[in-house]
Order: sequence, then C-alpha cells, then structure tokens
Amino acid sequence: MAYENIYFIGIGGIGMSAIARYYKFKGLNVSGYDKTPSDLTEALVAEGIGVHYEDNVDFIPKDVEKTLVVYTPAIPQSLNELQYVFANGYRVIKRSRMLGEITQGQKCLAVSGTHGKTTTSTMVAHIVTESGAGCSAFLGGISKNYGTNMLVSHTPTVVVEADEFDRSFHQLHPAIAVITAMDADHLDIYGDLEHVHEAFKIFASQVSDVVIKKYGLDITEKDTKAKIYTYSYKDAAADYHPENIRLDDLGHYTYDLVHPQGVIKDIKVGTLGWVNIENSIAAAAICLQHGISEDAIRHAIGTFQGAKRRVDVHVNVPGLTYIDDYAHHPEELATAISSIRGIFPHRKITAVFQPHLYTRTRDFAAEFAAALSAVDKLILLDIYPAREEPIPGVTSEIIFKDVTAPEKVLIHKEELMDLLEKEPIDVLVTFGAGNVDRYIEPITQMLLSR
Repeated sequence: MAYENIYFIGIGGIGMSAIARYYKFKGLNVSGYDKTPSDLTEALVAEGIGVHYEDNVDFIPKDVEKTLVVYTPAIPQSLNELQYVFANGYRVIKRSRMLGEITQGQKCLAVSGTHGKTTTSTMVAHIVTESGAGCSAFLGGISKNYGTNMLVSHTPTVVVEADEFDRSFHQLHPAIAVITAMDADHLDIYGDLEHVHEAFKIFASQVSDVVIKKYGLDITEKDTKAKIYTYSYKDAAADYHPENIRLDDLGHYTYDLVHPQGVIKDIKVGTLGWVNIENSIAAAAICLQHGISEDAIRHAIGTFQGAKRRVDVHVNVPGLTYIDDYAHHPEELATAISSIRGIFPHRKITAVFQPHLYTRTRDFAAEFAAALSAVDKLILLDIYPAREEPIPGVTSEIIFKDVTAPEKVLIHKEELMDLLEKEPIDVLVTFGAGNVDRYIEPITQMLLSR
C-alpha cells in the first residue's frame, strides 16, 4: 500500500479502532473523527492517534493520493466529512473491506454468529497467543487479558470477529470459521430470518478448510466446500461437547471436552456462567483444528479473563454482586440471564436494560419482554437510538407492558443512579449496547461504598 495517511470516519467504533491501532503499529499516520469522546477514543489519543469530535473537513489530510479513508456504515451519509472525501477523489472504503484486505495472504481464523462471537473470538486470540503460536487479532470487544481490541504478531495468522452487520463478513475468506448462532437480527438490513440464513451460508461458502457450527444450525455440505464439525454445550451428538460438568463455590465451571480425536480432561473456565462453557468449546474446537495442543488449550481457557461488557463482573462479595453485559438481542438476554441465574440460583436478580435501536425494539418487543420476565426486578430505560431516527409509537413501553417479572419500573436513564442508591441490591446486572456503559463506574463505586 502506497498510503502514508489513513483517516477513519467513526474511529471510536470497536472495529474501527482496532484497525486504526493496527496501522499505527505499521507506522502510518493515523487520525480520525468520532461523534463523542469515549474510553476508546481516549485510549487512541494516548497511543498517539489524532481524534477530533466536530464534523470538520479541515482535519482530513489534504494529500489525496497518499490518504486512504475508512468509514463505518453506522456513520450518516449526510456527514460533511464523508461527503467531502467522496467528492474530492479520495479512495474511500468501508471498514469491512479494509479488514478483508488486511487478512488476505494470512491464515484467517474467524468467529461469526448473531451472538457469542466477541467472547469466543477473544478467547481464540488468547489461546493462540498463550500457546506461543502467535496471531494478530481484530476483536469486537476489549480483551481483559490484554486491555485492547487488537493484538499484533509477525506470525501470518489473524483472528477476526466476523460481523454480520451490513454483510461485513462477506469480505472475509477464512481458513477456519466458527458459526455460533443465526438468529433474526439486523432486520433493518436483512428484512427477515431467511435472508439472515442466506448471508451465513454465503459466509460459509467462503471458508476454505473447516466450518465449526453450533449443533443444529442449517449449514450443510451443499453450502461449503470446507469440512463441517459441530459443537454444543448440551447435545452429546455434537463433535465437540462437554461431559462431567462441575460448578465450584465461586461460580466457575470445570468440564471434560469430548472431541473427534479424544478428550481434554479438567478444563476450568476462567469466566463465569454456562454460556462460557459453550464459548470455550467453540474456541477450543477452532484452536484444535489450527493445531494448538490440548495442554495449551486447557491452560489458556483457565487464564482467560473475558472481554469487557460480556458477563463482566465488577463487584462480587458475599451478598452483593454487580455484572455488566452487552446483551442487546432477546436471545443474548435470555442466555445471559440464564447463565447468571445458574451461578446465583437463590438470589434476587435486578436487571437494568437499555434497548438499542428503534427497529430492533419494534421487531422483537415480545421476545424482549419474554426474556426480561426471567429476572426478579426489571429497571427499563429509554431506547438508545444509535444511528436511527425515532419511529412513531416505538418506545420502551412496548416492551414494558408485557414484562411479567415480579417487579418492574420504567424510567429515564438520568433517574437511574437516584433509583439504585435507594434500591436494596443482591445481584445487579446492566444490559445494553448503547451508552448504559457510562454508568458502570458510578454504579461500581456506589455499591463498593455500601
């Protein structure tokens, strides 16, 4: 690449920031725009990457021939900076295309799926790194082991989270890929579940060596030339499955992993909840197929600390627990709540949920209500709009009215801290993909002061 400058429009996004870090590591001049400051943008600035927060074309490098512009489809087309680079002859590409170009010529290990992919891909990157084999990695969350969403290595292996949003994962051609789930999501893009499935089948067709799918998913030999294996947390018919599952007093599971070549005994999962047994099975499967040893896999799953905002434990002392989770789809919520209930079966679970997107709220209101009814008390916040304009009649009320949890309250997020300060807390969980994460630190400090 003859470029000297790479300019990112939407640099604070989790996927965009990973690529920005990669090219900073490669020695290019990296800068960009984002709408608001965040922990991620502050980290980028600390690493020497220029970030600004006003829609101002003066910040864009003026050497058109030597500047590549990368943007995320979450950015509105009306943004002045985006219109400027299109009008002035810059090479402008989407983030997904950029990731596709980076992974070309390397052995790509990809994790896709409508949920579970961030934790699983982060775990894969950790196992491959800890084993000494080494990899670069582009992750959809911040690894708690490494404090970043991007790992770099001179080994020609790259681990990526393959995102189905905007069909981004169609830019990838992995050697080995996991498919964790194919549920209805992003229906503003796909329209219906049939087109979601079609997109995953196209992704599977681009995998060269091995597809590892969750048991029961509709991916067959006619969809891919790659060899297909299955994994499951609960079905012993899958190629990769657990047996002899044990739970200790601190909420950690240990299990034996049955796989096509044998059994890995006594894998203790470093993160909490049965969902992380499932994620670790998928991660172990991809790593075994990549040639990582059984001992290295067992050790790394035990030392894995998780990804930020994925069943992320902030307070856990006798009688008081606070967990934060990124869940923003009904299936994710149901899985996370079930996992947390499994760890703390006899305790009162209070959940704070901030719906994400008007379209997702409209399309899955009934499913959200059903999932959230499994908690003991629900504190429901207003919808976080992200990239969307309001839709008439679509508010958090369409979820709230059908929730059957023993206690429920609907509030504005500005009222949250006042409410929680008066609330008796046993197990508290915050859920959502919007800006509810801004409350993690205040909630943590408030609870620790009790």
